[in-house]
Amino acid sequence: MLLTDGGEPLRTAAPAARWTVEQVLALAPDEASRKAGNKLGSAGPWSDTGWDGPGAVWGLCRGSGSKPYRTVIDTTGPAYRCSCPSRKFPCKHALGLLLLRASDEGALPAADPPDWAGEWLAGRRRRAEAAEVKERPEGGEGAAAGPADPAAARRRAERRAGRIGGGVRELEQRLTDLVRGGLAAAEQSGYGLWEETAARMVDAQAPGLAGRVRELGAIPGSGPGWPVRLLEECALLHLLDTGWLGIDRLPPPLAATVRTRVGLPAPAEGPPVRDHWLVLAQYDTPEGKIVARRIWLYGRESGRTALLLSFGAAGRSPGQALPVGVTLDAELTPHRGSGQLRAELGTRFGTPAPAGTPPPGVTVAGAVAAYGRALGDDPWLDSWPVTLRDVIPVPSEDGWQLADAEGDSALPIAPAALSRPALWKLVALSGGGPLTVFGECGHRGFDPLAAWPPVREGGDDAPEAAAHTLPVNAETVPLI
Repeated sequence: MLLTDGGEPLRTAAPAARWTVEQVLALAPDEASRKAGNKLGSAGPWSDTGWDGPGAVWGLCRGSGSKPYRTVIDTTGPAYRCSCPSRKFPCKHALGLLLLRASDEGALPAADPPDWAGEWLAGRRRRAEAAEVKERPEGGEGAAAGPADPAAARRRAERRAGRIGGGVRELEQRLTDLVRGGLAAAEQSGYGLWEETAARMVDAQAPGLAGRVRELGAIPGSGPGWPVRLLEECALLHLLDTGWLGIDRLPPPLAATVRTRVGLPAPAEGPPVRDHWLVLAQYDTPEGKIVARRIWLYGRESGRTALLLSFGAAGRSPGQALPVGVTLDAELTPHRGSGQLRAELGTRFGTPAPAGTPPPGVTVAGAVAAYGRALGDDPWLDSWPVTLRDVIPVPSEDGWQLADAEGDSALPIAPAALSRPALWKLVALSGGGPLTVFGECGHRGFDPLAAWPPVREGGDDAPEAAAHTLPVNAETVPLI
């Protein structure tokens, strides 16, 4: 039996909100899982289904074997358990059961969970209660203990820094040879030499450098204009090498950014920020032999955007998943480094609630300015999260762009987004009118990740300007 487990359940007994179809599909680890889950989203293959107030959903799904698959979901985690052999989180059976409940409120009856589901749910809730007790300070000793041997930890850090320094100097020599010999040599030598250099960076315990080196190796085969792109990336890599070799002279925030870009872990530290966090987007990207999951959040009161980053080993999707479009009352602890976008999800309070209005957006010019300011803190930043207000998707010579409804500025949609079916969802959602779009603005263009439809207040006779107001209690539409 495969156990697919996510976060701990919320410490509450309040009823959990029913998810929408879009929110369920956004949890799928890949397109194949979405299609398979859709096929199981009807009542036909299911029996003994049910749900309870604290957020559990369960059912038996008829499969090819003699025994049906037992599927149970704790939506407050969310977390999943299914007796199928799939290694995907969530599996197609969990997606199908959630889609069944999302599409028809009366498809699953309210009931007490059966023994096979109740045991797992009770175990999760016991672990959550134990974790709550452990986190509660007793006798003024609530702080976590430091390393058992600080001197040994310092020596390990010094040894790793020395290995990274050796790798950086070797990489600098490789870049110098490339520039002296001419960029055309990169196309002739092929990918093998870059892969060898990347392997040396792994040996030097600098995985961040290894990843950037592999990206360099792929540029010569990326199409017209590759020499310019290669030179730009070589310059950024040289800047990172220089930053590491002179890290003692950098301001502390920039030094933390350099360490992160090289590949050293940056712990989450500082006071946690409690807010009502809107889940804006969630998507997975392959990074070598692992899968990285990015979840974007927006704090209603703080006005800050945060990134939850988790990883899954080869063949397995990351365990952390949140339904797009809900709001969490939770604490986030930021990581060190310029920008401080990345954070760790901490204690959650209450149950996820339906989203209200989207984040307040900026114009196209404001989005470009925000990315420019972020580059001042982190020159290696590929993109920056922004919400565009009152933009219209329109075709251009090279693809599509998002144009200001009342201006003369536009942002090209990034090439990666042009090939996704969700681009047409964005166009259909707009219908030629302005809408609000969240995404990542970078040097390759704007990658739309979520959108909110325009809302015309007052009916069809409302003035035209009313269509430009931000949506109220509008559903977040995922675009990835």
